[in-house]
Amino acid sequence: MVDKLDINTKAQSLRRELGEDLESSIDIFSLAHTVPKLTLVYYPMGERISGMCIKNDGYPVIAINSAMSIGRQRFSLAHELYHLYFDDSEHSVVCAKKIGGGNDIEKSADQFASYFLIPSVALESFIKKFKSDSVGRLGIKEIVKLEQYFGVSRQALLYRLVGDHKLSLEEADKFRDGVINSAVNLGYDDVLYKPLPENKQYKTYGHYIEKAEELYEKDLVSTGKYEQLLLTAFRPDLVYGEEFEGGELND
Repeated sequence: MVDKLDINTKAQSLRRELGEDLESSIDIFSLAHTVPKLTLVYYPMGERISGMCIKNDGYPVIAINSAMSIGRQRFSLAHELYHLYFDDSEHSVVCAKKIGGGNDIEKSADQFASYFLIPSVALESFIKKFKSDSVGRLGIKEIVKLEQYFGVSRQALLYRLVGDHKLSLEEADKFRDGVINSAVNLGYDDVLYKPLPENKQYKTYGHYIEKAEELYEKDLVSTGKYEQLLLTAFRPDLVYGEEFEGGELND
């Protein structure tokens, strides 16, 4: 049984712990870098898996399916933070892509991700504002505004709106197709709805990279071993350098 009140409290607590308020949208990718000793891996994992969490005796690894849209990756990262902070299991967890499915732990993690990225106070405030500006119900303009502000995929937003009884399933189904066109036609970029280019879908950030650099600076590993560690982590840019089109900007 999923206790929404308890999960919402957990989401608020972690936002505070990581230095965020309870109303603003957040850059969860940047926020993840504040999690102690966390290594974050981006890797295309196919159609069924959204991500995984490996607790690893205090040196956690979270992997995100980088073949998903950016909005869906943000939701997946919040989902994995639930496993890291609140799932009592010490085992590695591999998570299915379908939102709202699986056992109670997976459902709790999805609910947590929704509350973490879309705080209830902010959602209520935005919906009240949007409804006062329209005909009293959520239409495609309001849907796009909400997903753009909170930085979540269409499916993640509809999951929340249905769960909070802001939309019926039948109403939500009308918004599931033509997602990119609906946003572009309203003047928004399509970045939220697409994955990164394939050549940027393999990357590792966080503690692993920091530790490799530390070992090298202390002469505990050779240059060859250091480069091997980085290449294993999909970071050829740190070994061979990376050319930026038009040169590097320092503004």
